[in-house]
Amino acid sequence: MTLERPERAMVVFAHPDDEIGCAGTVALWTGQGTEVCLVLCTNGDKGTEDMELPPQKLAEIRAEEQRNAATSLGVKDLVMLGYPDGELEDTREFRGKLVREIRRFRPQVIFTHAPVAVTRHNHRDHRMTGLVTMDAVYPYARDPWHFVELTRDGLAPHKVGAVYQWGSDTPTVFSDIGESIDRKVEAMLCHRSQFLRPNRDPNRSPGDFMKEGAKRQGERAGLQYAESFYKLEFRT
Repeated sequence: MTLERPERAMVVFAHPDDEIGCAGTVALWTGQGTEVCLVLCTNGDKGTEDMELPPQKLAEIRAEEQRNAATSLGVKDLVMLGYPDGELEDTREFRGKLVREIRRFRPQVIFTHAPVAVTRHNHRDHRMTGLVTMDAVYPYARDPWHFVELTRDGLAPHKVGAVYQWGSDTPTVFSDIGESIDRKVEAMLCHRSQFLRPNRDPNRSPGDFMKEGAKRQGERAGLQYAESFYKLEFRT
């Protein structure tokens, strides 16, 4: 199966640069008129091996990198929740913040991390983000008596039609990103603190790494370059 382009899509991701899971699809869709909201959950303040770089400074760097990446992807709506890196928990507060953004932006589809991966270890923040996003979609964003304070503030319940999880062991849909792979690479290279670290292999560019991954996914679907997702549908 391939993806159908919606009018409004949201991406909920743990760290600055984690939108790599669907950045090719986002770049393709924004170019075709889809409105996209990026919801970044942490500030990425621990994403370095450099003990001379204070977490607060790194968070500032990564916030600017994320703003640049969003612009490169054609995204105007960027929300940064600002939780510390490595400290996401399944709490009512976190869930409520995601419900607020879902009800505010009212996306037809949401992209997020697969909360469970069997064949490899998954970062805890990724697991928490995927899990809490799924709960926020259903039932919390949908039902008016959940987070009734939001309902009373005018943020009406909203039904999301589908969630696409990247990083799944068993993807069910593929997005053809042959037209947008170069834009994906360009956008992700805005995250210079992550993809252009001095200790990376000088003989293998980050762009090559990204294209190799997209090519492997494409081979599974008969495409040159692809992103893959596990799709969950909800009644609207």
